[in-house]
Amino acid sequence: MSRFRLRAGVVGAVILALAATSCASDKAVDGEAAVGADGVKHGPGVTDDTITVGMITDLTGPYAPLGKSISQAGRLYFEEVNAAGGICGRKVEPLVRDMSYDVQKTVSAYTELEPKVAALPQFIGSATVASVRDKLEASGPLTLALAWAPSILGAQSIQMTGTTYAVDVVNGVDFLVKERGLKAGDKIGHIYVEGDYGDDSLAGSKYAAEKLGMTVVEQKVKATDADMSSQVSTMEEAGVKAVILSIAPKQTASFVGVAATTGLKVPMLGSNSAFAPQLLATPAGPALLGDFYVLQASSPLSADLPIMKKIIDGYKAKYPQDGLDNGVMAGYTGSMVIGDALKKACENKDLSRAGIISAHRSQKAWDGGFGSTYDFSDPSQPPTRSTFILKPDADALGGLKIHKDRFTADLAASYPVTAS
Repeated sequence: MSRFRLRAGVVGAVILALAATSCASDKAVDGEAAVGADGVKHGPGVTDDTITVGMITDLTGPYAPLGKSISQAGRLYFEEVNAAGGICGRKVEPLVRDMSYDVQKTVSAYTELEPKVAALPQFIGSATVASVRDKLEASGPLTLALAWAPSILGAQSIQMTGTTYAVDVVNGVDFLVKERGLKAGDKIGHIYVEGDYGDDSLAGSKYAAEKLGMTVVEQKVKATDADMSSQVSTMEEAGVKAVILSIAPKQTASFVGVAATTGLKVPMLGSNSAFAPQLLATPAGPALLGDFYVLQASSPLSADLPIMKKIIDGYKAKYPQDGLDNGVMAGYTGSMVIGDALKKACENKDLSRAGIISAHRSQKAWDGGFGSTYDFSDPSQPPTRSTFILKPDADALGGLKIHKDRFTADLAASYPVTAS
């Protein structure tokens, strides 16, 4: 063998070794897609044996109890997936970061996680998601936002689950008309917290009231307001026939509890963020079991569905010290949506960020067994416009049971949801 051929052979061996090392590391450089040893295209967060996903949550801030339930349920889903062989022959590894519902901490958490993950199956809060929206739109991973303001709509990479606050409220007003006897000329009270949550909810009640010949008596409160006595007095003096509450759970307890001691005996509807099952153990519990209902786009944990039994049994076994609330269902659902997108992307042999997002957006009738069908194809619209009317029940798992099965009012179907 000549010296040249020997050198050429050594160089070739080195090139092959480098190529093999590159395949073994399976790292996409600077966010660009690479191809794994199995021929599957992949990007950040994906190697030949692992898919890394991220959860940006609130474990120490105002939504800490919910954030804990959501995160634990999300981990539970991926543990079950891994036990069944993973996705695309790869183990799914979730990374959890606590942002305390603080925008600055959110930006730091996202900056640290973004290069490491293929998707974000949990991102709590519209304000926190908005703080990194530009980055998500530019090149970010598929993200499940646990927020229902229309401001998070319109980006290919950001997915809302359920429907907007306004659509829920429009369906709620329809319920009040058809089943509680409200009619043209009546007044509806609406207590709402400042910010996207309250503003969008109020837009829904005003829209429905105008279409139905009613008027809205509105009262804005701050997130830090605790005593709702003055708001109860205002509603009583105005002679409202029903009240909608788009406020925090403790504020709901204050309003409903105070109203029970006065002459304000009207049906009350709470937006999906206005209730927590822990309230049933407070002095306001008996009042919440009265003429109070919760608007929610997804079925409750107590629904008679096989998937709910699976979640409940798995969660109790994994976290026997913790109670069950709707955060459990939300966390499991969000992770399942991401899991299904990853599986579909694997079928397409494309686990790049673009491939995962494309696979997700190709689903027009996703049904994870939760009693609702979601259309993920249009990022400018919520995936559903249906709402369940739920009733607090101290004996129901998660503290809620179905009062009226999911429905979409004509007004909700035509409500103009505008993405930012």
